[in-house]
Amino acid sequence: MTSLMNHGAPWWINKTLAELDEQQWEALCDGCGLCCLAKLEDEDSGEIAFTRVACHLLDRNSCRCRDYANRNRKVPDCLCLTADNIADIDWLPPTCAYRLRYEGKALPQWHPLVSGSSESVHEAAVSVRGRVISECDVHPDGLDEHIVRWFD
Repeated sequence: MTSLMNHGAPWWINKTLAELDEQQWEALCDGCGLCCLAKLEDEDSGEIAFTRVACHLLDRNSCRCRDYANRNRKVPDCLCLTADNIADIDWLPPTCAYRLRYEGKALPQWHPLVSGSSESVHEAAVSVRGRVISECDVHPDGLDEHIVRWFD
């Protein structure tokens, strides 16, 4: 049997998502904040639309959760992405490192693990920094007024 591992390559290339320890799993997140945006599903087509409306826990500058450890208690519908459920999450953006690795694709050059800088995701304009508003500022019935098409 031939090994598919690339000897000398970084852990995020040589390990499957299921093989990552907790620290590696968290490090794989690029810090874009896209998963923290409100999404709407078209009832007829099933198409998922992203909005520019962010969870109230998202720090809109760092694009990280302000209370990551308690997010599921404070936001009951916050998704805990795992190696076991990633195949069922069809709304992850095409830039998501978890999605890319699940699909067997390489991380982009702007990913902090590749670039060595947590700012590279923002410099590449892949994050939500400067592009979102808080859910506290939007009436729930008005989410459709904030749909964005960042991935078309």
